[in-house]
Amino acid sequence: MFEETATGQGRLSGKLDMNSSGALLAPLTARVARAPLQLDLSGISEADSSAVALLLACRRAAEQAGQTLQLQNWPARLSDLVELYALRELLASPQGE
Repeated sequence: MFEETATGQGRLSGKLDMNSSGALLAPLTARVARAPLQLDLSGISEADSSAVALLLACRRAAEQAGQTLQLQNWPARLSDLVELYALRELLASPQGE
């Protein structure tokens, strides 16, 4: 689930897997394309490779729109997947700076 917690800040929570990531794709990429976003990932309870794909799509949408996306508070499982796919540098660094 995605919720905007404050202006420019949001949070992902719950399971982020093949069943849930698809439903988040359109609203989340549209949101990151509108304005800068700091996205808190600490509420993600489970994640699979579709979660990584979702975050990459968000990164791409923000970049194409000239916006900033910062991903914060990585849960261990998601962090491990990002390391496995060698995407840490791409996803962990603030974009647009």
